[in-house]
Amino acid sequence: MANIEIPYEKDRKGHYRFFEILPGSLSWLLLFTPVILSFVTVNINGINVTLAVPFILGYLLIYFTRSLAVDIRALAGYRTMKQHMALDWSTLVADLEAGQVTATKTVRPDWHLRNLQLLHSRHVHNKPSELVHAVIIATVNESREVLEPTIQSLINADYDTSQMILVIAYEGRAGEDTENRVKELISLYRHHFRHVMSAQHPANIPGEVIGKGGNVTFAGRKLQTYLEDIKLDPAKVIVTTLDADNRPDRRYFAALSYAFCAVPNPLRASFQPLPMFTNNIWDAPAPMRVIATGNNFFYIVLTQRPHLERNFSAHAQSMQALIEMDFWSVRTIVEDGHHFWRSYFCFDGDYRVYPLSIPIYQDAVLAKGYFKTLKAQFIQLRRWTYGASDVAYIANQGFFRPTKAPKLDVLAKLLRTLEGHVTWAVGAPLITFAAFIPALLHPQSFAANELPLIVSRIQQLGLIGLFASLFVSMRTLPPRPVRYKRHRSLFMWLQWLYLPITTICYGSTAAFYSQTRLMLGKYISKFDVTEKATVSESGVTTSSDADPLSR
Repeated sequence: MANIEIPYEKDRKGHYRFFEILPGSLSWLLLFTPVILSFVTVNINGINVTLAVPFILGYLLIYFTRSLAVDIRALAGYRTMKQHMALDWSTLVADLEAGQVTATKTVRPDWHLRNLQLLHSRHVHNKPSELVHAVIIATVNESREVLEPTIQSLINADYDTSQMILVIAYEGRAGEDTENRVKELISLYRHHFRHVMSAQHPANIPGEVIGKGGNVTFAGRKLQTYLEDIKLDPAKVIVTTLDADNRPDRRYFAALSYAFCAVPNPLRASFQPLPMFTNNIWDAPAPMRVIATGNNFFYIVLTQRPHLERNFSAHAQSMQALIEMDFWSVRTIVEDGHHFWRSYFCFDGDYRVYPLSIPIYQDAVLAKGYFKTLKAQFIQLRRWTYGASDVAYIANQGFFRPTKAPKLDVLAKLLRTLEGHVTWAVGAPLITFAAFIPALLHPQSFAANELPLIVSRIQQLGLIGLFASLFVSMRTLPPRPVRYKRHRSLFMWLQWLYLPITTICYGSTAAFYSQTRLMLGKYISKFDVTEKATVSESGVTTSSDADPLSR
């Protein structure tokens, strides 16, 4: 197998450091480009025009056009999600098992009938009845109020849990309380599953950063030993990784079984359900609600662009593939997004992510206390934006190490990743403030003074697209808890006034923070666990330390 490990920090030199510096340097350069170009003027028909004006207009028009495309895809993605949520997946799975339409009156989509036809042309046909689901739940110090509903969501699935293995992966550093909590839950729920086991990840394993990757990898290796002991083919086992607060929709396992058995080569694929941050959306403060619903919107859009799908948070993959690639990376705090690239280069580019338009419900950021919640949200986004570290990894694996992955495909993926992280940092500040810079530096310039007015009109047109965001966001909300009055629903609309603030103060600032640390070689080598608080039906908030070692 090719070496797919991300280099240790001490070994990142030369070209690797260049590509680590690249995202941040481009972001900072673009941020100051309107100021720099404001000092460069050209004469057009006797009128001096600063180059900042066409640059800002061009950037805004590109941004506006892409925003319209995003809004259209969001509506299409929401429609697909509603259609898939209405399907009888158990019947579709039964059809795959039989290789033909079974004798029921269930309405079947056209793509399902095409899949049935394709099955007959394949040499190998995976039977859903032979498939075993393994679920690894990663936990550190989350309370029982967070962890237990996740286990219950597995039991309540429209799927036979006797074909399900549950693994609770917990950190040894979390202490005796976490160990006792895990043992109690295993004792209480073990009879619901084919097998239940726990995996205590030891602290301070050499070569590992403190993060989820080491935890789930340790659990994966323990699961591998168990499968070998019972002589269960890992090619027939599909592994779903969940955080402690991730609750799969009841249709998830049936839909995943269908996808695994329907795709051409499931051993070279992973399956990405739809992350929906709605578990506690009614309890979270307004800025956190805006960020959470914005994330929902983004991932709904991605279901319509499968070539851009990447692993995020909860995802599923064949146990055979995980064994071949030695599970997840233990050297990065962004093991989920990095896992796509790890898989891609392990299998020489013969790897893809299939989107599932079935949700896995997650928590919006909520800690005990308003200001602790604001801080926790930034910490979470700081970890997500640290995915910019993958730019150097992609370049290194794709162009400086032996690989059979197509170079043009690697280059396209590298450029998309780089552009995505740079836009994450500079997009919102440029759209919000750049139009005012030429006028401030050239108060006598007609073009510079007209620019804010032109930009304002374009932004007003862009507000039309905001209604798509509002529609999708409101339609994906869970029912309002009875402990809240009706005016809470009004606040769900008014919260969008926070959008410019949250986009810049959280998204952009976190991206600049992560990219700047990469530039300076000040690596983030510890997974900062997000504190999770729960609110009971009576309104009582329960919380625990995010990480027992952070006290």
